[in-house]
Amino acid sequence: MQSYTIGQAARLLGVSPDTARRWADAGRMATHRDESGRRVIDGRDLAAFSVELARTGDETAETSRTSVRNAFPGIVTAIKLGDVAAQVEIQAGPHRLVSLLTREAVEELGLEVGMEATARVKSTNVHVDRG
Repeated sequence: MQSYTIGQAARLLGVSPDTARRWADAGRMATHRDESGRRVIDGRDLAAFSVELARTGDETAETSRTSVRNAFPGIVTAIKLGDVAAQVEIQAGPHRLVSLLTREAVEELGLEVGMEATARVKSTNVHVDRG
């Protein structure tokens, strides 16, 4: 399972590292120490927290100022696999993006819930790049 430092989590959530530290200190984000003593959050925990943060509309998240053709780095929060097709959900700060792609593409990228990924939006298409 992938883990994220406080700084990485902050970037994915669209907040400052200080805000992420305050959330961790207050117990809003579950963190633990890695083998080198850094505070980290497990990918699945970060995915769940990012969904809750977006649902509650927390005002501390920074407003995105990107055009529709830009990239949205975030964290994979859900994957639904069919026989041929797949649906991948990415929480990028306050934005929830959903991409429909082939099951083969999801498997080739090795996508998992809690993994960093970038949604690239162009017109009505959302492309997914592995973090």
